[in-house]
Amino acid sequence: MSLKFDNTEIAFKSKSSHDLKSAKLLFNMVSSSSMVRLGRSLTNVAFSIQLPIKGIIKKTIFKQFCGGENIKECEKTITTLNKYGVGTILDYSVEGKEGEDDLDSTVLEIIATIKKAGSSMAIPFSVFKPTGIAQFSILEKANEGINNLSEKELQAYNKIAERFDAICKAAYELDVPLFIDAEDSWIQNTIDRLCENMMAKYNTEKVVIYTTLQFYRWDRLDYLKELHKKAKETNCKIGVKLVRGAYMEKERERANDMGYKDPIQPTKEATDNDYDLALEYCVENLEDISICAGTHNEDSSQYLASLMQKYGIEKTDKRIYFAQLLGMSDHISFNLSNEKYNVAKYVPYGPVKEVLPYLIRRAEENTSVAGQTSRELALIQKEIRRRRG
Repeated sequence: MSLKFDNTEIAFKSKSSHDLKSAKLLFNMVSSSSMVRLGRSLTNVAFSIQLPIKGIIKKTIFKQFCGGENIKECEKTITTLNKYGVGTILDYSVEGKEGEDDLDSTVLEIIATIKKAGSSMAIPFSVFKPTGIAQFSILEKANEGINNLSEKELQAYNKIAERFDAICKAAYELDVPLFIDAEDSWIQNTIDRLCENMMAKYNTEKVVIYTTLQFYRWDRLDYLKELHKKAKETNCKIGVKLVRGAYMEKERERANDMGYKDPIQPTKEATDNDYDLALEYCVENLEDISICAGTHNEDSSQYLASLMQKYGIEKTDKRIYFAQLLGMSDHISFNLSNEKYNVAKYVPYGPVKEVLPYLIRRAEENTSVAGQTSRELALIQKEIRRRRG
């Protein structure tokens, strides 16, 4: 059966007409890269001189892409999504902290999201971003191995490993599947090692810990197969969240500046091809691998659904999930849930000022990913017209 993603009545059934008009205005604004750059500069300046702009941000871009400033404020979003069969993944989106106290505080907040998930059927996963609980410089220094770390740096690295373990242990004890997000290629080796250790420790009976693979990198399909091979050797299962990634420019620029091989796929088609091959590999090895297809791509969503049908896998099999970001690709999320597939939304939250880097990235992503903003706008406008009759 071919899935249809163009039913806007289903896609936006959780949105009021006022919500749609606000979203239309917002996506019109972020369709311009120069407008996004200007907005970023003005917002940073406004916060630095303490202009009262928090309310404006909270009613516009924050409302579109975030659930609230804390877990309690996310309740409305959790309830609304659950009403339409869409799960919530609470994503504490504060980043860029370096102090030990701040990093430890973030660990406690992430564990709070795990506890919330453990008490709610509406929250199928938890998640954390490694740079939210680790100093970037240590992750980078350890990328080629920990042997080149000084004694002080090794102590900091061990502290990072302890934070990883504290979070993963909480997820294991509360039986909450946990995503560990991917990061820049020049710190990803460190994260891969930490994720592998956590999967070996906590995924012996079933999948609790998921690593994230970014397929805009040309090496990730081979890494997936190698990861599977290691897992079989150590008698554990693996969880993988499959994403494409969106920051090729930064990766390519750094590779060029520092004179190493570009880690990014040569073409968009190569990325798409590897992504779909990874879906197929995971489905073929579902006894060992649980997957979450984190994608805003209609073709890949359709392809995974067709693979499930081909291999006789139930739509409700918990080893396969689809996921999208809050405020984006509702036509995929809600049409999938309407067909009874497992689907969830990433719901970022945190103090407005602290999640500003996340919001800016969302705006920048919508201008850099080909067709993303125009697609969102076209669907919103179609539903507005439909409601007007």
